[in-house]
Amino acid sequence: MYFLSFTSMKKTFFASLLLMAAVQTVKAQMVVLHKTDGQTIECSVSQLDSISFDEHEWVDLGLPSGTLWAKCNVGAKVPESSGDYFAWGETKPKSNYSWSTYAHCNGKADQLTKYCTNSSYGAGGFTDNLTELLPEDDAATANWGESWQTPDSAQLAELFDTENTRTNWENRNGRWGWLVTSSRNGNSIFMPLCGSKIYGDFYEVNSEGCYWSRTLATNYSPLIIFYQNINRDGFNTTESYRYIGYSVRPVRKK
Repeated sequence: MYFLSFTSMKKTFFASLLLMAAVQTVKAQMVVLHKTDGQTIECSVSQLDSISFDEHEWVDLGLPSGTLWAKCNVGAKVPESSGDYFAWGETKPKSNYSWSTYAHCNGKADQLTKYCTNSSYGAGGFTDNLTELLPEDDAATANWGESWQTPDSAQLAELFDTENTRTNWENRNGRWGWLVTSSRNGNSIFMPLCGSKIYGDFYEVNSEGCYWSRTLATNYSPLIIFYQNINRDGFNTTESYRYIGYSVRPVRKK
């Protein structure tokens, strides 16, 4: 039996060599992964096609939905960093956040070309009735891979539900934010106040945290998207215009 112990998520090359050696030796042998918590995972080598690693870390907060939350924003290396800012439905940061540069309209708010549920706002009466981001328009998926996505409005609300988590106001390396700690298992993530970006300017950095959801606010105009607004006084899921640059904190399922 071969015992393969991987202590780093980035040892892809090393893992691949071991896997190839095991497969070539005896098909019926087992691969045993030794986790840092002492648990092991076993499977037959013959059942494996490949081993892949995700370079982005996540936290299991024991939430009812099973949602796993990333430790950092898209574009960030540490939890207290803002990372990149994205207009809703765009996958790259830019210098100017406005209707004139927005990818899913013809330069004006009432000329939408995607994610439109009301013909009054669509270019030439266009509608497609899409109410959630498709993977190709999701900044989390496009930048981090298919396992990740921008949270929907329900997942954002669940994260800050007092039945699931408790929050503490903190300053990390000069950046204020909320430490969100699970009431079930004690694990936590830090959500910094990254503010927003409109045109070429930053607003409310260290005063307000704005995190996109992937959900269109269909009870309002199709220009409006749900997002999580957090500040020193608290947090709530509310609505905002899609052309503004906000942060994205990815999620995934178990």
